Amino acid sequence: MNKVFLIGRLTRDPELRYTSNNTAVASFTLAVNRPFSNQSGEREADFINIVVWRKQAENVKNYLTQGSQVAIDGRLQTRSYDGEDGKKRYVTEVIADNVQFLDTKNRGDQSASNSSGNGQSNPTPYDFADQTEPPKTTDVSNNPFADFGSSIEISDDDLPF
Repeated sequence: MNKVFLIGRLTRDPELRYTSNNTAVASFTLAVNRPFSNQSGEREADFINIVVWRKQAENVKNYLTQGSQVAIDGRLQTRSYDGEDGKKRYVTEVIADNVQFLDTKNRGDQSASNSSGNGQSNPTPYDFADQTEPPKTTDVSNNPFADFGSSIEISDDDLPF
């Protein structure tokens, strides 16, 4: 099994390219904190190359910038290529199957963070900081269908068998 789960922050803005058959591919580096401190008592991080494909690649480019926090799940891949000097080079990267946005783009500069140019931020499902009230939920402890309209009569008499 080859499965990778990471949470970290982008070290640079994502780079978006298109293949010869017009498939979007984005790449960026993710800084992931290590769960322990070094001998000096400082926390260190690993810098992991991430590759994202298709529509998700375009979303990454449009909504993430340097410093954005994301959760990645994907797989580890090692590939090789011949460098300009003729030597074989090896690259290890995570191919992301799913990228979860854990915060919005640079909140300090709302206008620069919005690709549509309307001056409003593009919140993710995880961004409730700008709301004055928590999101509304339905209490399903007694009747899970209480907020969904009128009642429905169900009877076994209508079954054909």
